[in-house]
Amino acid sequence: MFKLLSKESNIFSIPVYIGFLLLIVIIFNILNFNTYEAIIAGITFLGIALAYFCFHTIALNYQTHLPLFLYTFFIFGLYPGSLDIGIAVALLTNSFILMLLTSTDEDLRKKSYVLVGSIVALNFIFLPTTWPMAVFVIIHVVATSERIGLNLFRFLLGVILIALSYFSIMFFFRFTSWNTDYFPFGKMRFVTDYTSLFPLIPILLMLIYAVYDHFSNYNKKSPVSRYKYTFLLVFSLAQLVTIILYMNKSYQYLLLLAFPASIILSRMLRFLPKYWMQEACLWLIIMSLVTFKAGTYFQLF
Repeated sequence: MFKLLSKESNIFSIPVYIGFLLLIVIIFNILNFNTYEAIIAGITFLGIALAYFCFHTIALNYQTHLPLFLYTFFIFGLYPGSLDIGIAVALLTNSFILMLLTSTDEDLRKKSYVLVGSIVALNFIFLPTTWPMAVFVIIHVVATSERIGLNLFRFLLGVILIALSYFSIMFFFRFTSWNTDYFPFGKMRFVTDYTSLFPLIPILLMLIYAVYDHFSNYNKKSPVSRYKYTFLLVFSLAQLVTIILYMNKSYQYLLLLAFPASIILSRMLRFLPKYWMQEACLWLIIMSLVTFKAGTYFQLF
């Protein structure tokens, strides 16, 4: 299977994966279908579908099917059937942020910081626990911009525009009291029971090895590959902070790591020295996700 998935992929293969994704979303939502759930399912589908195009934008998949296949299995294994609207919006906004910040057009990246700030602010409105994404964007601006002050101003301008619009709308509808849910720092819910996460231990170990292997061979990588991989790791760290601080037993938060984990693991599999290692690790990832899905769906753990 690894050799099959390592064949060259192109933009026309993406609709096949999107079609399979649509089937997953429909099957898991058909039993509790209503207008609200349909809206959330639509936002979820759009966010995840856009992520398929991000694989080509970030260009770390060597034009193979492997990361697309892994991402599809991550969605299958981690998608609980119905999502909180905040997580659904976060998946959508993350896809937009990735597409904007990883664009090869430098002029587009510079001009997109106002839009990125607006997207981050909108994301915070729907899910305040995603505040680490704002920190990630600020770090990205400081690390990659020549005119740091100007680009930070553009980012903050986007945030302020959405904040003013939101407060204006709320004031118009006479919602004048402050909701304490928008201050997430006092509501941290650390994971206390890891039993349900045991099937994902092999994937965690592979991710740790993949990061170790990358830095062990850091000087052998091209400057572009090093930059994009570092971008991906910092993005993953922002998602990981949210997961550690706020997930508890809301395992749908793990979907925020599906995209970066797919790329990191696909690169690890590609650089393993033996074919049997690549094949064995690929099937181990699949079985881990299927076991986790079965455990959470049927409440086996």
